[in-house]
Amino acid sequence: MLTRRQFVRRSVVGLAALSGTGLAIEGFFLEPHHPVPEHITVQLARLPEAFEGFRIAQITDIHFGPYMDQLGLERAVQLAQEFQPDMVALTGDFVSHALGQRNGPAGARNAEPCADVFARWKDAPPMIAVLGNHDHWNGADTVTASLRERGIVVLRNAAHAFERAKQLLWIAGTDDALEARADVPQAIAKIAPTDATILLAHEPDFADHAAKFPVDLQLSGHSHGGQVRIPGVGPIILPQMAHKYHTGLNRVGRLQVFTSHGVGVINPPVRLNCPPKISLLTLHKDPGEARS
Repeated sequence: MLTRRQFVRRSVVGLAALSGTGLAIEGFFLEPHHPVPEHITVQLARLPEAFEGFRIAQITDIHFGPYMDQLGLERAVQLAQEFQPDMVALTGDFVSHALGQRNGPAGARNAEPCADVFARWKDAPPMIAVLGNHDHWNGADTVTASLRERGIVVLRNAAHAFERAKQLLWIAGTDDALEARADVPQAIAKIAPTDATILLAHEPDFADHAAKFPVDLQLSGHSHGGQVRIPGVGPIILPQMAHKYHTGLNRVGRLQVFTSHGVGVINPPVRLNCPPKISLLTLHKDPGEARS
């Protein structure tokens, strides 16, 4: 895993190489502040009929702090509201530490203004969250409490069921894998092996482990898409546990894993050819399964 200093160096070098075209200005001052919507169709073999067309808005890697404020998050939430989703999946890294400080309680307190933005969503659908590594580094219990006090369900190796017409769709959530807190057996303990299950797990490469269990779809963030992507090269830096499934929809055996770019940044606060995204995943029954 590259250090933060190496990330800064590579980002600066990459932007400098493109500065002649004006893309350095784009990367630092424009692209990070303009989230865009993306629409993803996911076909699941075990999706119950009652959940055909179920809509999940995913928001991830907010990193509320020095580079993400209330106004910036409101832009992202407004896009999610326009999706009119059936649920909102929040896949971790709600906070970052303040500039000039280390990870700790001050960073964890950023969860309160972050969660306040979601609390102002009128007639909001259920919001279900898991924690990321930055939430743990700053104060997992503080972040959890701030979210739960505002009506957000936080799953730390637990599950939540949606029921329609006596059919179930389960949302399971693991605690952070990078901090060795993830426990899939515990998260799915009360789920029948035949029930459709969506797993929220912050780190996408955790899918290699999750694929060993009866899980249909994993939703993740963590990678930021790389933040800086060079044409013909791809992301110049990716964090640990986000090297394999860092972008978009991928498959690991029977498990599908979707990784969103997220909406925030870590230092340096730059995005280039990698805009922040709010994702809408629409679930459909796999027609191949219907024919079998």
